[in-house]
Amino acid sequence: MVPTLETERLILRPLELADAAQLQVLFPHWDIVKHLNNIVPWPYPADGSIRHIRDVTLPAIQRGEEWGWTLRLKSEPSQIIGRISLYAKGENNRGFWVGVPWQGKGYMTEACDAVTDFWFDTLGFEVLRAPKAVNNTASRKISLHQGMRVIREEMRDFVIGRLPAEVWELTREEWRARKKK
Repeated sequence: MVPTLETERLILRPLELADAAQLQVLFPHWDIVKHLNNIVPWPYPADGSIRHIRDVTLPAIQRGEEWGWTLRLKSEPSQIIGRISLYAKGENNRGFWVGVPWQGKGYMTEACDAVTDFWFDTLGFEVLRAPKAVNNTASRKISLHQGMRVIREEMRDFVIGRLPAEVWELTREEWRARKKK
């Protein structure tokens, strides 16, 4: 079960099939997709959001392998502004994006803090890992804000192409110690 989460300015509502239409409009922009894993099709198909939610995300949620939310402003809860997900397997435990009009306003930092709490405190995982392109400076800032550290550098395939990447890590103990400050 994926619960609704809240931050100071956001409602993180569990992803549902009805969200596909708004996500289809927001998601397929180069500034959003270029640093995502190259499994994201580009150009993005007209039915990409509904197929991804229906065929990939919702089944993974049902299996207990993924938790997914839409981001909405408390001041305008009917408007989706982005997405964030947690993944139980592998070394890619968190992925996110925010629509172009809402970038650079700290919304994703708030959302990441909420889902990181959920990852460690509710789900009980010991480690959170998140790979990212070295030149994805906005995502790197969020990892730094959370106290994550780079554990490995490697080459990875992104929508934009093959790039240097870093795998960032945060342990439950590090997260809890940081939150006590």
